[in-house]
Amino acid sequence: MKTYGLVGYPLGHSFSQDYFTKKFAAENIDAQYLNFQIEDIALFPEKVLTVDGLAGLNVTIPYKQKVMAYLDEIDETAQKVGAVNVVKIIRNGSKMRLRGCNSDVVGFENSLKPLLKPCHTSAYILGTGGASKAVRYVLEKLNISYQFVSRNADAANNILSYQQLTNELIDNHKLIANCTPLGMSPKIDACPDIHYQAIGAEHLCFDLIYNPEETLFLKKAKEQGATIKNGLDMLIGQAVRAWEIWNE
Repeated sequence: MKTYGLVGYPLGHSFSQDYFTKKFAAENIDAQYLNFQIEDIALFPEKVLTVDGLAGLNVTIPYKQKVMAYLDEIDETAQKVGAVNVVKIIRNGSKMRLRGCNSDVVGFENSLKPLLKPCHTSAYILGTGGASKAVRYVLEKLNISYQFVSRNADAANNILSYQQLTNELIDNHKLIANCTPLGMSPKIDACPDIHYQAIGAEHLCFDLIYNPEETLFLKKAKEQGATIKNGLDMLIGQAVRAWEIWNE
């Protein structure tokens, strides 16, 4: 039996495990999907790579960048993104090679594009983790200018702090993507600390979180008349692409 799985920490309810377990059952695929909750990426070789029949992995917070040090090769897209969320296992007899790929790009682009309007020419990316790198890659591809925002400003890397986002700046950036875990279940009362009153009907607010379906970030944006989108379609899209990668 082949084994696939998700590497991250912490891992609560897992969309990926549900998705692939149902897929395997529906399509009579002799495989299982496990959650590999490891407290430190240093445990990756011991706790994950030794599992019998390992055929492919998804990678989530906080290891999309850290896992890259353990891979034998990284494909062109993942290199440009600077983050890996899919690991393809390539076997040659007893030897095993690990190839890093990124399916977040496909998932985000396909979920975002139908919602874009001419006013969406500039964006704020909230957060600087691995998922934010895929968002940046897609925005560059779509010729949408962007600015990273984090808890602490970093002028050298052109990162603003939340406190620096004035009403005027938010009004001038009609696309806002939350790439932080703020608001994710079970801590659903949290949200990025921005001036929501500056958001209006032309804004598109995208949250990569899918649980809950409507985060506090999205709720506050919707109350201001913005178009909102959660991360479920992106997650489905990246899962479909991950399966393709594992079987190419």
